[in-house]
Amino acid sequence: MSVTVRIEQLLQSEPVLLFMKGTPDFPQCGFSGQAVQIMEACNVNFQGFNIFEDAELREALKSYSNWPTYPQLYIKGELIGGCDIMIDLYKKGELAQLLAAATEA
Repeated sequence: MSVTVRIEQLLQSEPVLLFMKGTPDFPQCGFSGQAVQIMEACNVNFQGFNIFEDAELREALKSYSNWPTYPQLYIKGELIGGCDIMIDLYKKGELAQLLAAATEA
């Protein structure tokens, strides 16, 4: 299975997916830690993916998303952005709206 197929399967498997350095319980960089705090502040269930556990996917995702850094937040398979964009959307109240719409039953 190609790495692109694996990325697409991951994106389809979770409505809210955060590709990050470390895990939600143990972020391994400040930006990933901030991203987790924002997600928790939005009170949403999300899945974290530790990019350190899959070097091939870590490199391929940069090309797939055309986004060179981590974390990367995806909602319903669509790239929302990294930590700075998450902070901006959170402060505007837009992130909570996007997350709520994505996780409604």
